[in-house]
Amino acid sequence: MIDYTPLPETEHLSKPASDATRAAQERVRAGLPFSDLRSFEDAQRGFIASMDPVVIRREGGQPVFDLTKFDFLSGEAPPEVNPSLWRQAQLNAQHTGLFEVSPGLYQVRSYDMANMTLIEGDTGWVLVDPLTASEVSAAALQLANDTLGERPVTGVVITHSHVDHYAGIYGVMTPERAASGEVPIIAPAHFVEEALSENVLAGNVMGRRATYMYGNLLKPGPQSFVSNGLGVTLALGSTGFAIPTDFIQRTGETRLIDGIEIEFQMTPGTEAPAEFVFYLPKFKALCMAEITSHHLHNVYTPRGAQVRDALAWSAQINESLERFGPRLDVEFASHHWPTWGRDAVAEYLRKQRDLYKYIHDQTLRLANKGFNKEEIAEQLTLPDSLGQEFYNRDYYGTVSHNSRAVYVKYLGYFDGNPANLHPLPPVTAARHYLEFMGGADAIVGKARPCYAAGEYRWVAEVLNHVVMADPEHLPARALLADTYEQLGYQAESGPWRNFYLCGALELRQGLPQGSNYQVSPGVAEGMPIEDVAKLLAVQFIPAGVAGRTWSINLELSNPTLTCHLRVEHSVLHCFPDKDAKAATTLKGSARAVKQLLLRRIPLVESDVELMGDPKAVADLLGALDDFPRRFPLVTPREAPRAQFLSR
Repeated sequence: MIDYTPLPETEHLSKPASDATRAAQERVRAGLPFSDLRSFEDAQRGFIASMDPVVIRREGGQPVFDLTKFDFLSGEAPPEVNPSLWRQAQLNAQHTGLFEVSPGLYQVRSYDMANMTLIEGDTGWVLVDPLTASEVSAAALQLANDTLGERPVTGVVITHSHVDHYAGIYGVMTPERAASGEVPIIAPAHFVEEALSENVLAGNVMGRRATYMYGNLLKPGPQSFVSNGLGVTLALGSTGFAIPTDFIQRTGETRLIDGIEIEFQMTPGTEAPAEFVFYLPKFKALCMAEITSHHLHNVYTPRGAQVRDALAWSAQINESLERFGPRLDVEFASHHWPTWGRDAVAEYLRKQRDLYKYIHDQTLRLANKGFNKEEIAEQLTLPDSLGQEFYNRDYYGTVSHNSRAVYVKYLGYFDGNPANLHPLPPVTAARHYLEFMGGADAIVGKARPCYAAGEYRWVAEVLNHVVMADPEHLPARALLADTYEQLGYQAESGPWRNFYLCGALELRQGLPQGSNYQVSPGVAEGMPIEDVAKLLAVQFIPAGVAGRTWSINLELSNPTLTCHLRVEHSVLHCFPDKDAKAATTLKGSARAVKQLLLRRIPLVESDVELMGDPKAVADLLGALDDFPRRFPLVTPREAPRAQFLSR
C-alpha cells in the first residue's frame, strides 16, 4: 500500500452544487408528488417516547450512534442533496424512539439502521432483530422497559443473515445466557453458514466497501452524509454472534414462544440467502423482515454480496399477500415504518411485488433483444404506477444497478463481445489510454469543458484512467473529486451518494489510518471451529508451501469436538476426527484454540496445550495473510509501473 501526495488543503473543501446539478434537482422536484405526506403520517403514528438527545455510547463514553448530528435535516432540500433523498432522510432521522404498532406490539426505530421489534408475551419480551451493536440494542430494550415496564427477554427471532439484524444480541442477553439455550433464539435454516460466509470470509473487502456504501467516513451535513436510505445511519459499536437454538426449515412451521404464536414463511435467496417472514395471529400483524421496505431494495448490493433472485423476491411477496393478506390488519418490517389497513397493505405489497418483477422481466426482454447490461440499465425506467410511489424509489437499490444484477444472475458479467472476454486490468489499460489520448495533461484539458457542461459521468470515466495511470497528477485527482461530488449531490440513492462522496474524500485527503482485519471478539466467540478454518483457508498464502503436506489435530472442549487441519496441494482444509499421521495436537477450550488460530493470543500466552511438533503450528500461522482494512478504491493499490505491460 502506498500513500500519494495529498491535494492542497484548499482542494479539500466541498464545492457547492453546480448549475447542472441545480437543474437536475429541479427536475426531480417537478417529477414527484412531494405533496403526498402519507409516509410522514405513518412514520410518526404510535409514538410513545424516545431518549433526548439520542446519543448512545460505549462504556468509555465514545458515541456509537448520535442522532444530534442530523439536526440539519429541516426545511427544504439544499441544492447539494437530491430532494427525494432529502425527504427519505427526514423520515429516517426525525421519527425516532419507541412506537406502538398495535397494543402489545412495539418497535424501536432509528436507534440504528434497522428496527428492533418487541412483542409482549405472557411473561416477557420476544424480540425481533436485535440490531447491529450491543450498545444500541441495550438502549432500545432499556427504553421499552423504562416506558412500558420491566420485562425479561423470553425469546429472540432473527429474520435473516445480515449483520444489522443479529450482531447486537449481546446487548439484550449475556453470551452465557445465549449459549445456555435458556432463551429460544429462532433463525431461518442455513443462517449460521450464510451469516459467517458473508461477514467473515469476504468480511474485509465487504467491510471496506461498506465504509463507502454507508458513508462511515463522511461527517453528517448537507454537503456530505445525509442518509443511507435504508435507515438513518449504521451504529458502529460492539458486535457479537450467538448460535440460534432453533432453525425454521419450511413454510408453514409455527412456534409458540412465551404465549405468542408465530407462523413462518421461508423466503431464501431473496433479500438474504437465509431469511423468513412471519405472521402473528394474536395481532393480525405480518412482519415482512426486509423483503419489503419503503424503497427499492438491492438485487445486488454495492458493498458486495451474492446477486439476489428478483423473480423469487417478487414471488415471495406474492405468497405473503396470498397467505396472510386476508388475515392481517398491519404490516411492519425490520426497517422503516408500518403500513396499516388491509387494503393499504395489499396495495403496498402488490406494488412492491411488481417492482421487482418489472425489473426482472424487462431486463430479460431487452437482453433477449441483444442489449448488454449497461445498455439495459441506461434505458430501463419504471412505469408511473410504480415509480411515482415513494416506497418504490431508488433510495437504497436503484433500477440501474438492479437491472445489471438481473443480467448477471442469468448471463454473468460477460456480454458476448470478445473484446470484453479477457480485458486488461485497470492500471495497465489506463496507461495505454493515456498514451493513445495524448497524455494526462491533454485528457484533463479536454475534460474541463465537459465538466462545465455537466457531463459528469463521462468526465468520471476518462479521469479514472488518468488517476489509475498517474495518481500523482494532482489536477486530475482534484477534478475527478469535484466530479464525484456533483454525481453524489444528484444521486437519489443514499449508497450511490455515499460512494461518490467517499471517493471524492479519498482523492482529496488520501486513505484514513487503518489496522489489519480481525474478526470481532463477539463474532469469534460464536463461530464454530469449522468456520474459523474456512477463514484461515481464505487467509492462507500458498507461496512457500508448494509440495508440502502436514496436519494439526484439534481436541476441543466446551463444546467437545475433535477435528484436524490439513495442508495439502497448497490448500488448507478442516476435516472431522483425528489424523493418525499428524505430528502435532492442540488441546484446549474452543475459545482458546480459536483465539490462537485467529492470532489474537500467541501460543506462549494461551491456555492451549501443544503436544508434538510446534513447527507445524508456527508454519501454519506464519502462512496466514494480513488484510489491510483501508485499501484504496479510487486510486491504484500499487504504484503503477514506469513502462507499459505487454504480452
